[in-house]
Amino acid sequence: MVKSTRHATYELYYHIVFIPKSRRIEDSVDIAEQGSAQYRESRLTGETPQRLDSIFAEICDEKGIELIESEVRPDHVHLFVGSPPKNAPSLLVNWLKGISARWYNQRFEDRIKWTRSYYVGSSGSVLKETIEQYIEEQGS
Repeated sequence: MVKSTRHATYELYYHIVFIPKSRRIEDSVDIAEQGSAQYRESRLTGETPQRLDSIFAEICDEKGIELIESEVRPDHVHLFVGSPPKNAPSLLVNWLKGISARWYNQRFEDRIKWTRSYYVGSSGSVLKETIEQYIEEQGS
């Protein structure tokens, strides 16, 4: 849906994916094993997905971002958001990762930290419904 501000008409949607940091393997000598374990551990389980969904919705509401779809998987997060052109994609990612970790850690005993890496793609010529369907299918 095309939206507008005082000076711009836009239709910008971003698919954002990022992963949680996991505990390093302390007694492992194999550096390759340590690296792969660091980035794909299933840490987002139990009540964590619902808590994060709620936090992402709060952040988006506060920052004026449209949260279209959110899917928290055990080892990664998919978000599909709409934003005015004044917000760079990297700024959106910084808000979503930084604020969510801070709020989560203030509210709950278990801790969340995100890796520095992320994926962001604009919907471009792909219909937003296609991306929404992809994210929904990740939950199956």
